[in-house]
Amino acid sequence: MRVAVLGAGVIGVTTAWYLRQAGHDVQVLDRREGPGLETSFANGGQISADHAAPWARPGVPLQALKWLAHEDAPLLFRLRADPAQWRWGLQFLHNCTAQRFAENAARLQRLGRYSRAQLQALRLQTGLQYDQTSRGILVLHTGGQPFEPDMKSPDECIALEPAIAPMKQQLVGGHMFPDDESGDAYKFTAGLAKLCEGNGVKFEYGVSIEGFSTSKKNKITAVRTRTASIEADAYVLALGSYSPLLARPLGIDLPIYPLKGYSVTMPVKNPATAWTLSLSDDAHKLVLSRLGDRLRIAGTAELNGYDTSINKVRCEAIVKRVLTLFPDAGDASKAQFWAGLRPATPTNLPCIGFTKYANLFLNTGHGTLGWTLACGSGRILADLVSGRRPEVEG
Repeated sequence: MRVAVLGAGVIGVTTAWYLRQAGHDVQVLDRREGPGLETSFANGGQISADHAAPWARPGVPLQALKWLAHEDAPLLFRLRADPAQWRWGLQFLHNCTAQRFAENAARLQRLGRYSRAQLQALRLQTGLQYDQTSRGILVLHTGGQPFEPDMKSPDECIALEPAIAPMKQQLVGGHMFPDDESGDAYKFTAGLAKLCEGNGVKFEYGVSIEGFSTSKKNKITAVRTRTASIEADAYVLALGSYSPLLARPLGIDLPIYPLKGYSVTMPVKNPATAWTLSLSDDAHKLVLSRLGDRLRIAGTAELNGYDTSINKVRCEAIVKRVLTLFPDAGDASKAQFWAGLRPATPTNLPCIGFTKYANLFLNTGHGTLGWTLACGSGRILADLVSGRRPEVEG
């Protein structure tokens, strides 16, 4: 079967890999000049399967109201005259109950663990390297949060990661997720794209996708670009935050809204004081990964439409927090700021599977967990296109 995958981010490329492994002829289209240059480019780096959790949970609506006046808040709603934003916000509120949070978190973790297993199998099969670390993720709790019985003590946390010793006085405790991983999503995506090409997948870059042509039999007949009309037997929509813009003219209303996230990357300044274990700063909703000789710190979420500009206040707040915790770890004078749009659903659950068009499939809406869920999502999608029942529900 000829399959056209729209999007060459980590989701699109993993989808292409598994489709090719299933024996399909695959073509990938992307507007950028190479793979992984948008949301996948500089994310936090964590494969956070075991502690994957939705943003929508009890207590978040009240906290979000308090954050409205703070430019450096972890979650910031910039209210706009945008019906899609308001509709998404109402659905988000609907999911902020204890029951829905528990249900959504369980599904996310099930999909995340499956995806992590697929990533590990792919790495074993291909030998792909991407500055990965397989030592787990340590979530640090600071400030006024009370110590809980299932937490590791500050001393136990320091034994796992000696670099956090200077913050012992403000550290309440931590949760360790030993099976989780981290790595450079861009390096992975670019490396896997090369492997895909070596296996016969065709990539076309610099392609502006404008829409679909359809038949009266509820089938897609072609994808229209600015310069051509490309035909295939099946089509996979994996365009992240831009997926709803192409789906809407087809009468498909995807519950996806762009959630802008920021990251800071800086070279290691003092290896003796820089972390090597992937960390999460629970109080400030930041993730901290070690990518070889680089430090990657990412976090914050901003609902501001399709604005991709970099707010230096938010990036500098990340740098300030890191320097407070690890004053000599990274070279802040060489910090690189980045912002990307994450395709968020109100539940944090991605949209994977069928549409009302028999040959149009979705693999989008992964929000902040695209890197975590990529391999599992790609494998599930390839199974569906191939007429097989996936091993887990997407």
